[in-house]
Amino acid sequence: MNKRHTYRWAFYGALVMISGGVFPSCSKFDKVGILNTGNYKDTAGTLQAAATPDGILFGLESDYPTVTTNALYLATIAREASVTTFGYEMKHGAIVQNDGSFNYANADAQFNAVTTAGLQVHGHNLFWYQNQNATYLNSVAGGSGSGSSAQNLITNGTFEAGSGSSITGWSVYNQSNGSFSLATGSNAYAGNQSLQATINAAGSNYNTQIASTGFTTIVGHQYTVTFFIKAANAGGSEQVEIQYGGPSVNYSGNMNNTTNWTQVTWSFTANGTNAILLFDMGLTANVYYIDNVTCIDATAAAANSTPTAVAARVDSVLKLWIAGPNGIVTHYAGKVKAWDVVNEPMSDGTGALRTSSNTTIPTPEPSDWFFWSDYLGRTGALHAFQYAKQADPNALLWINDYNLESNTAKLDSLIAYVKELQGEGAQIDGIGTEMHIAWNTSYAGIDAAFQALAATGLKVRISELDIKINPSLKTGFTAVPPDPALLGAQADMYHYVVSSYLKNVPAKQRYGITVWGVDDPQSWINSPTVVDYPLLFDSLFHKKSAYSGVFQALKGQ
Repeated sequence: MNKRHTYRWAFYGALVMISGGVFPSCSKFDKVGILNTGNYKDTAGTLQAAATPDGILFGLESDYPTVTTNALYLATIAREASVTTFGYEMKHGAIVQNDGSFNYANADAQFNAVTTAGLQVHGHNLFWYQNQNATYLNSVAGGSGSGSSAQNLITNGTFEAGSGSSITGWSVYNQSNGSFSLATGSNAYAGNQSLQATINAAGSNYNTQIASTGFTTIVGHQYTVTFFIKAANAGGSEQVEIQYGGPSVNYSGNMNNTTNWTQVTWSFTANGTNAILLFDMGLTANVYYIDNVTCIDATAAAANSTPTAVAARVDSVLKLWIAGPNGIVTHYAGKVKAWDVVNEPMSDGTGALRTSSNTTIPTPEPSDWFFWSDYLGRTGALHAFQYAKQADPNALLWINDYNLESNTAKLDSLIAYVKELQGEGAQIDGIGTEMHIAWNTSYAGIDAAFQALAATGLKVRISELDIKINPSLKTGFTAVPPDPALLGAQADMYHYVVSSYLKNVPAKQRYGITVWGVDDPQSWINSPTVVDYPLLFDSLFHKKSAYSGVFQALKGQ
């Protein structure tokens, strides 16, 4: 037992009741240790000043737009830290738009605010499964994204463009016994408009026709046409044809329809290269409504949906995201000196490479989750490191994960994966351990994690440290203000983490310590149903005993 510790056994019952924990014996309590809150009073200085003599970068996570709207928030970070990590604004979902373009407005605003205040920025992150623009990435993986061959060849197949009898992308080809116009409201299958064909009298042939704008086809490829159609009255019929400007024509043959919206699918093999699609009406008097017309190159789509083709597309957008002309590392090259390249790559169970199949996905499924490894396997992280190195050869490149202090399988698997990636040529300068922990986390697990990470010879960083006083995230936790015993336990754990880092990681491998947030109310842990106080500052940005725990540990006290 460390002789510094003065235990306050009177707090034991309060800790058990408030935290929701139950200790089977005193041995567990001895292991954790509850420090007398009076021992944590030393706050005369700043954390960055205390860390600097050991060459450690002390950091605080920051959020936008708070850095630009709350002067005290930014001033606290600038006073106490030398580096900041953005909570969100440098992630894929914050920058990449639904069409694959990039928007750095918020990231640049946050970057300018913190660097003007004298802070460095630690880039976070490039290759993760959360906070992605999954709309764009799924369109690429699914074969309907930019550069894919599975695109709709029909211009204005939804008939949303145009009005009245002026129909964008379509022209009347023959109008012997009827007319074409745009219907609106309830006569649209989707959106606001559909194509209306009004056939005044039955004809001897399909002699009222409308044609799409021309499109290019490949001879021998199979194409699939789909559309939705309904008739105002029973007994409607129509035909679809493809013309190529010569005698060769593909006909669908007669198609009957009903008064309900029905999807029609027809396939043809292209006989020419310059095609138009025609709707042949006029055989039966009726009013018809047509919507959502598509024509897809099914041959190309099939070739483009093989695992190899999909992986190539996904890899190409990964490269654009990191190292393209407007990629994020390219954008900040020379300005951001270190990046969390690969974030949380190992699963929570056995420590296997994380994929959608070994990850618990919430219900409803988050709209911003995309698992790069589903498509790129174990090479995805390798490519991420290679692209980051290409974009900025001078940047330090990191891999980062959580629960390394409590999951030995995950810790060992991460280290093995780092060695695997290094063996394949990846530059990995350091490993970050997040350390989202609690006041009662095992000391032994913390020591073991630092020792194992140090044994790799790489730099080691505490990347996202926070310490819960509500370990099980119980709803109804209403310690306002927090119980002094819990704050003492929290301060003790902060002190232990920093002390263990200094003890178990050789000086030349120590890189930095970042606490994941500034003031308690803005912690990511809090939600409408969960309350916690995991950080170093309270709601008024006053230093807590947790602050002193870190401060004293940095000074070796």
